[in-house]
Amino acid sequence: MGSGMPENDPGAELLELVKRVFGAEAQDLRTYSPLTLAYIGDAVYELLVRSFLVCGGNAPVNELNRRASSYERATRQAKVAGAILEELSEEETTVYRRGRNAHSATRAKNAAMGDYRRATGLEALVGYLYLTGRLSRAAELLRRGFEQTE
Repeated sequence: MGSGMPENDPGAELLELVKRVFGAEAQDLRTYSPLTLAYIGDAVYELLVRSFLVCGGNAPVNELNRRASSYERATRQAKVAGAILEELSEEETTVYRRGRNAHSATRAKNAAMGDYRRATGLEALVGYLYLTGRLSRAAELLRRGFEQTE
């Protein structure tokens, strides 16, 4: 690929498409705030959850939304993060911790602050993996986390 991204990862292909179509240039992700990583990670996480649910079969939209919200709650995300922590590389652990320790102006609505921070760490990790062209790694980690938190 020439961009330093993993080959044959759909996330890398999607990111390259976005860069090409919108004229975005490669950035040094080490300079990104963990909350910026969590911002994109939240969207990628939601897309993966919704894709997983829709690929599981046709269902009424209100039912899909109900199922999706069970995966998207901070308490569930915190459990998923805890379930996969031991599987993370040193680099991934660093990104997760930066996200978890970031101080946001946003406050948790329906979750304990600890769960909210762990959820932010997970979203930062998902965002980082997406932006480094490793969407497959993010999806695999989430699958394992979902299985362990059923």
